[in-house]
Amino acid sequence: MNTEPVKSKGLYWKLFWATFRLSAFTFGGGYVIVPLMRREFVMHLHWIEDDEMLDLTAIAQSTPGAMAVNASVLVGYRVAGIPGACITVLATVLPPFLILSVISLFYAQFRDNWVVNLVLRGMQAGVAAVICDVVVSMSQNIFKLRRILPVIMLAGAFAASWLLDINVVLIILLCAVIGAVDTWHREHTKKEEPKP
Repeated sequence: MNTEPVKSKGLYWKLFWATFRLSAFTFGGGYVIVPLMRREFVMHLHWIEDDEMLDLTAIAQSTPGAMAVNASVLVGYRVAGIPGACITVLATVLPPFLILSVISLFYAQFRDNWVVNLVLRGMQAGVAAVICDVVVSMSQNIFKLRRILPVIMLAGAFAASWLLDINVVLIILLCAVIGAVDTWHREHTKKEEPKP
């Protein structure tokens, strides 16, 4: 796969439209957009690899700000450089801005409408299912690596957050340090191996 950003007006429009659609029809927070981005950019458009999507998601989660915006910026930058990042930010922020602007005009009617309340409750169940899908699909990618350290980190991060109630920031920082040390060690051992 070509690692250089491909730059053309057609690509920019395609990137904007794909991200705009994802943002417009995604409800329930940042994790919900991840499997949709994976389906669009990895499986359908083939702009990035599955492993890259996993890495971009981890970076988006660990940086400050909204997960959906962070992930979009990283994907846009990966696909089309700085203009791609700017395009995806605009495409991600525009739909919620427009929707919330319309809703704010009719806030009282929306707040008291029992149909809207039922729809929102139904969406909560859908969001839970999509987040479970993200966990399963991303975990499968980790298990495919056939390395024990990422699996231990995955289980340890879950246990630390869920069972021990340790602050997520500390878990992310610890995992970042372990990942950096592991990457440095693997690169160092590759350099020392004799070339055939």
